[in-house]
Amino acid sequence: MSEANSGPGRVSREQRGPVFLIGLDRAGKRNAFDSALLGELSLALGEYESNDELRCAVVFAHGAHFTAGLDLMELAPKLASGALAYPPGGIDPWGVGGRRRRKPVVVAVNGTCWTAGIELMLNADIVVAERDARFAHLEVLRGIAPLGGSSVRFTRAAGWSDAMRYLLTGDEFDAAEALRMRLVTEVVEPGEALARALEFAGKIALAAPLGVQATLESAFAAQDEGDAAALALLDEQMLRLIRSEDAREGVMAMMQKRAPVFKGR
Repeated sequence: MSEANSGPGRVSREQRGPVFLIGLDRAGKRNAFDSALLGELSLALGEYESNDELRCAVVFAHGAHFTAGLDLMELAPKLASGALAYPPGGIDPWGVGGRRRRKPVVVAVNGTCWTAGIELMLNADIVVAERDARFAHLEVLRGIAPLGGSSVRFTRAAGWSDAMRYLLTGDEFDAAEALRMRLVTEVVEPGEALARALEFAGKIALAAPLGVQATLESAFAAQDEGDAAALALLDEQMLRLIRSEDAREGVMAMMQKRAPVFKGR
């Protein structure tokens, strides 16, 4: 952990073998997203995507809070003028525009997780939340609406009435409620979210990278374009994967009763 940063946002990066740790680092402002933090997170995700050694990313927060959401004092003028854009080579952390990521992302949530933090969770693949984490969509109390996909993904995960219960009121909810609404994968004790997220990431990193990426490709196609589009991909995916070195390794490992060692080829 770094000393509490209250200046422009930054993102820490750490590679642990095939796992990439991405840390929101503006703890002095409860990791509120300013344009600098948005840009840094986008770039870190782009770096993860382009590095073939990396197989899973874990997004976490430095300090006591995941994020207080958007820093509207800093962002509002840029949003109003249309001047805010992600840097070249970056990836939209909320998956609203630009290129779609190909690799898995696990999120570890602690403390406050407001607005953009929930939307970051909803665009991840696995989310671990600490039992005392608190969540809220406050946009309607700030004169705006969710900007990062919750109007689509929250309703899809939780159902219309549960989602609107919180999207239209700005009320807070706890980790148990987030789990009930299927916004998070698992709830753990305070201080344990990052360790548990790393466990998930480690398991994903042992799996065949091409198989993991094909699974995400199919799921994203169904989400974005409908079931028919995803089903239409399956034959091509099967042919591509069954001819890979990793598929041969998977069969040999099964026959030899050993753990497979996948190369992503």
